[in-house]
Amino acid sequence: MANKITLGIISFAAALTLAACGGENADDTTQNKTTQEESNAAPENKMNEMEETENSEAMQGMDHSNMNHSGSGEIPEGLKEAGNPTFPVGSQAIIQSDHMSGMKGAEATIVGAFDTTVYTVSYTPTTGGKPVTNHKWVIHEELEGVGEEALEPGTEVTINAEHMEGMQGVTATIDSAEETTIYMVDFTSTTGEQVTNHKWVTESELSAQ
Repeated sequence: MANKITLGIISFAAALTLAACGGENADDTTQNKTTQEESNAAPENKMNEMEETENSEAMQGMDHSNMNHSGSGEIPEGLKEAGNPTFPVGSQAIIQSDHMSGMKGAEATIVGAFDTTVYTVSYTPTTGGKPVTNHKWVIHEELEGVGEEALEPGTEVTINAEHMEGMQGVTATIDSAEETTIYMVDFTSTTGEQVTNHKWVTESELSAQ
């Protein structure tokens, strides 16, 4: 009888020891898992921060502080109206670009829709000051003496448009080129400014209401 009691006590003590070890292992496993998850998340968080920084720097490069927000409504010679635009003249769309303060999220009325090649360009204004980089947008018909063929990035051109102060007649370098439908729009900016005949917004910069 005494032997059975002794064996029972030993078995009970062993069970408690195993349970304690199991608990410690579980805690260690949970802690290791948490540490690993944090370690895995760190590169992703760092990547997001880098992307935000790059986007911010890109917007800083596109200095549109001297942009002429409203335009005359005059169309460059040779610019062809779009045959079947996604956003017909008279329709409304939401602007998804931010060429200037208060533009993104504004409701626009389509004034004109045209098929052409659009360019981002870099140049130093004729009025002096800091160089303008990646300006959006200048269209093919606003370039002097270029013929009908679309131009490649790196090409130097003369701009015949005054979207911004110091742009007219300036020599610019093409940064990118894209064949698309572009729009002239009227809108009220989210800051309350009335803008008419704004040139230009591309189709990818508009969304349906």
